[in-house]
Amino acid sequence: MLVRNSDFASLKSLFNTNNIFNFIAGPCAIEDLHQMEKVAQFLVHNNIPFIRGGAYKPRTSPYDFQGLGIEGLKILDNIRKQYHLFALSEIMDPRDVEYGIRYTDIIQIGSRNMTNYSLLREVGKTKHPVLLKRGMMSTYEEFLLAAEYIASNGNNNIIMCERGIRTFETLTRNTLDISCIAMLKSETHLPVIVDLSHSLGRKDIVLPIMKCLISLDIDGVMLEVHPEPEKAKSDSRQQFNLEEFENLLKALPR
Repeated sequence: MLVRNSDFASLKSLFNTNNIFNFIAGPCAIEDLHQMEKVAQFLVHNNIPFIRGGAYKPRTSPYDFQGLGIEGLKILDNIRKQYHLFALSEIMDPRDVEYGIRYTDIIQIGSRNMTNYSLLREVGKTKHPVLLKRGMMSTYEEFLLAAEYIASNGNNNIIMCERGIRTFETLTRNTLDISCIAMLKSETHLPVIVDLSHSLGRKDIVLPIMKCLISLDIDGVMLEVHPEPEKAKSDSRQQFNLEEFENLLKALPR
């Protein structure tokens, strides 16, 4: 498979290999400039170079907050330039890939779009780094083949993101597939990120899970962080406030 020959060298400069984890952190949804400035200032203070934020929000209900769209991307672009951060946001439509290239450092392909093959082909025609999330009901092989769609179109700058799959379990939002992480690390040369917010959907067990992930030698962890999670327009329960996230960082092994 082409994904075995990923262009990891060009992505490697994004990751700090001296840290146990590289964090990609930020709110589920970009709500306004003030919110993003608070998060950015916090990340800079804690030497975290990656900020995330959803401009387009694929929601199960059409009546839920759908994101600010292009205005959200422009806010993110403003923040990354002002605070010298690497920015990541999801693009859902092949027609919007140009905005992802213009306003982000990493384009995210979300779980619901892992099988959007038109979108995969379009980002594959670029050299822009892509973070590909596993579909919530996708097998390991299907996950790899989605990456292959991107790589076969010429873009090897792919980051794989395990974000949990849907099972019978209801006490977590999804079920984190540890075996998928281990296989990705042993069978591909792709960087591997774990999204703990969407896999767990709860904050109380994030720390012990992170301690377990250390032995898998993953390249990073994605977590949702919001200045005031109780007021968030989406996924308020799984988002850390700034104090909680700082306490989490202090509790990790050095």
